[in-house]
Amino acid sequence: MTENDQACRVREILATVKPLAAEYYQLTGKPLGVTGEIAEYIAAELLGLELAPPRTKGYDATRQTPAGPMRVQIKGRAYGERANRSQRLGTIKRDADCDTVLLVLLDNLTLEPREIWEANYSAVEGRLAVPGSKSRDRGALGVPEFKKLAERIWPIADTGF
Repeated sequence: MTENDQACRVREILATVKPLAAEYYQLTGKPLGVTGEIAEYIAAELLGLELAPPRTKGYDATRQTPAGPMRVQIKGRAYGERANRSQRLGTIKRDADCDTVLLVLLDNLTLEPREIWEANYSAVEGRLAVPGSKSRDRGALGVPEFKKLAERIWPIADTGF
């Protein structure tokens, strides 16, 4: 199977899984457990990232820049109108070989992308180091807390031009 065939097959699988995972969430109020994989694939497709091999330590994808490859941790969260506003990202790997962290917010009813936010890894690590929170000790930030460190990179805001 060529890389192009493999990418097409992954798209087909995700097209099948997303509605099932969304229906499961609607019926149970619990995620099916595929949000992270869907978020990684969506980020790669929308932002032109190259996904790292499975179990790569510290990052999930790379972005090619003029200065060389940038290593990216990708976190996904199903989020929506009925979502608990204090939702947290999954554990952010500490002391990782990583340059930036992406948060892919998916609609919790459809798992379609809503927004992608990006924060510098050192800023995220700095926030995680602030004492006084068991969640931060575990490497978890709330979605609103992450957004304060980040910039929305997708969809790109309409500038009116």
